[in-house]
Amino acid sequence: MSATNGARPEWVAAVNRGDIWPMTEVAQTPFTLDRLAGEAATRLGVQPRDVLARLDDDTLEALGVLLPALEDEARLTILGRWITHRFLNRLLEQRLALDAYVASDPGVLDEQIVEPWFVIGAPRTGTTILYGLLSQDERHRVPEGWEYLRPAPPPALSHDVDTRLALADVELRTPQVVSSGLVSIHEYSGRMPKECLSAMSFAFRSEEFVARYDIPTYEQWLHRVDMRPAYEMHRRVLQVLQRGAPPRRWVLKCPVHLQYLPTLLDVYPDARLSATHRDPLSIIPSVSSLIATMRSAHSDHVDTDAIGRYHLELYSRTLDRFTDQVDSGQLDPARLTHSRHVDFIDDAMAVTRGLYEHFGWELTPQAEAAMTTYLREHSEGGPGGHRYDLASFGLDATEVAQRFARYAERFGVAPATR
Repeated sequence: MSATNGARPEWVAAVNRGDIWPMTEVAQTPFTLDRLAGEAATRLGVQPRDVLARLDDDTLEALGVLLPALEDEARLTILGRWITHRFLNRLLEQRLALDAYVASDPGVLDEQIVEPWFVIGAPRTGTTILYGLLSQDERHRVPEGWEYLRPAPPPALSHDVDTRLALADVELRTPQVVSSGLVSIHEYSGRMPKECLSAMSFAFRSEEFVARYDIPTYEQWLHRVDMRPAYEMHRRVLQVLQRGAPPRRWVLKCPVHLQYLPTLLDVYPDARLSATHRDPLSIIPSVSSLIATMRSAHSDHVDTDAIGRYHLELYSRTLDRFTDQVDSGQLDPARLTHSRHVDFIDDAMAVTRGLYEHFGWELTPQAEAAMTTYLREHSEGGPGGHRYDLASFGLDATEVAQRFARYAERFGVAPATR
């Protein structure tokens, strides 16, 4: 089934008709490495060859797959191409800024990221509300959206935070005014806690691209490539953000980590992990709805059946592997917690207290009071609610239940059918 988002503002239709200059002219420029490097060089006042010389082989390999896929496969609208050019420009410029900062202050690489706490549940299992709760503990360091988009120089050592915040806020909010319904599924802003996937995008090895675009060549490459460069970039972003500030425990969140736990633990050997679990009959249509809505901000061609099938294959494989890692002891049970979405909905604070107790950490009265206030003011889903079903993505409940039967039984999260 192919779907397009029909509830767009008139200005979006005008842009996509080619009525608004200079968006049309910008959109016509190709996604090539020479063009991307040339634009960055112009803004930085250097030669394109100087930009290319600063990029390592891993980054050049990633761009060599990503850029042709965007040009040849993504079928972007004029507005989608315009947004994507700005996205790529920001990624490359910030990558160069990160590298330049590290070169000017090599000691930043000695910053220790001690016992980072990762929320690693599958999408739509309550990771966002749990992450928001943990952000209320003032002893935690939870990066906001603007910090992931524009991390260099370190916030504690910079005087341009307001400017970076404003730029990030525009970027994060733009898809929400293009694609109706996105805000009800997952709201974004410069001041909200954000998934750490964005830190990996500076290595151009990131599921963020797959979420936004239908680019099968890049998707297939991403699932077979070594992700260590992406996690090393992730750590570098945290080191830069931490520079000049009193160290606090990092609390981070991204469902993608489930796919790469051995690499994550190799880069962060003392990490703590909190897995959230939910009925897969809810996970698959919900995450598929989110991705379809995100892609519709960039393209008129959104294949909902392909999106549903992709997530069925991806998460049945990922969660079976996670079950193996848990049962084999590959994941240290002392450093791993499990919580069910249904229990969190029933009593979120009881679940949260259990997480702290498992790791031997104190949940202070001040933090608990802040969390309780946060719960009163936030609920899952945004304005208007989030509606989805399996049939919209060409999926059958019986097949989904069968594919996830082992995971569901192991963690007690699913009825037999729906």
